[in-house]
Amino acid sequence: MSSIQRRKSVQVTIGPIRVGGTAPVVVQSMTNTDTADIEGTVQQVKSLARAGSELVRITVNTAEAAAAVPHIRNRLDQLGVAVPLIGDFHFNGHKLLREHPGCAEALAKYRINPGNVGRGSKRDPQFAEMIETACRYGKPVRIGVNWGSLDQDLLTRLMDENSSRAQPLSAQQIMRNAVVLSALESGRRAEELGMAHERIILSAKVSGVQDLIAIYRDLSGRCDYPLHLGLTEAGMGSKGIVASTAGMAVLLQEGIGDTIRVSLTPEPGGDRTQEVIVAQEILQTMGLRSFLPLVTACPGCGRTTSTVFQELAQSIQTHIRHRMPEWRREYDGVEDMTVAVMGCVVNGPGESKHANIGISLPGTGERPVAPVYEDGEKTVTLKGERIAQEFQELLEQYVARRFSKKTVTPGTAVA
Repeated sequence: MSSIQRRKSVQVTIGPIRVGGTAPVVVQSMTNTDTADIEGTVQQVKSLARAGSELVRITVNTAEAAAAVPHIRNRLDQLGVAVPLIGDFHFNGHKLLREHPGCAEALAKYRINPGNVGRGSKRDPQFAEMIETACRYGKPVRIGVNWGSLDQDLLTRLMDENSSRAQPLSAQQIMRNAVVLSALESGRRAEELGMAHERIILSAKVSGVQDLIAIYRDLSGRCDYPLHLGLTEAGMGSKGIVASTAGMAVLLQEGIGDTIRVSLTPEPGGDRTQEVIVAQEILQTMGLRSFLPLVTACPGCGRTTSTVFQELAQSIQTHIRHRMPEWRREYDGVEDMTVAVMGCVVNGPGESKHANIGISLPGTGERPVAPVYEDGEKTVTLKGERIAQEFQELLEQYVARRFSKKTVTPGTAVA
């Protein structure tokens, strides 16, 4: 795996998940259901967990949502879905936690936004009430600053101080400083109120890549709290994926970041689990973690006018993602497997030999045969109309033969 030197931080425990310290970078996601819709939320949490989300955040914004949380937790437990739930609170979190102790107990962590936990004279007592509730129930907190809801009193104070400088900072620099200070000052205030240092995670989300990098570099050098990375309002489709990857990859390469979320706007009717898949692929392609076998496939060129290899690559990728939850439970190390689906004789045999299992399909004008390689050795040549199905069967046989069976404890919860 990667030799990236991780930034040193304290370790925070969230249910069975460890964040920070020597723990691997954790993938988290967030539902977009109405939390008061118990069954709808349960099904989406289950789907996100099955896709590989290790923490799932849910919105807790109304009395109905707060009342639903313990029922959601119970239903997930009945289904064997052990993923910790994080409550996302804004404006009225202190009241909801006070009036719904079942919600306070069922959540594994509270997310507090110091920019909107209260206004003016109400800010400190409402923030204090949320921290005291977290202490009472033994829950960690994420103090999540967001530049879209930044503490206006803090921002005004910094702007006033800046105006008296001989060489004033730019508005962008002031904003960045305000985000960092809001997180640090809120963390210190939480500790003054009794929250243990090792129960605090910080985040400082913005929507600009260069702002994200600058802010987290500054924040990481000024504290040892675990840091949650994410580009807020990243956007839809390729824009959101590219922006999130561009920002977080730089920070992760520098060892900054203990949990990540890719905040994608789903396509209409799209699958919410895409944000989990992208987060996993960022970590895996950087060599930080392994989640599922990687499929190597060539981009295609004039030698590959047939779409057969494209269709096979897509079919194999879909099959692997569908089968991975079962494979992960049954076999040790299967997530490190590599699979090659190549389109012609130029690089096909070579790439296939480098993979655990690979197939080199015929390019334009080549003989209509497809050699299969396992662990560097040619094992069989496929031809005819069932190449895709036969290769999929060979893949299943390879997994069963190559990877050791796990010993599963009866009653073990699964995602």
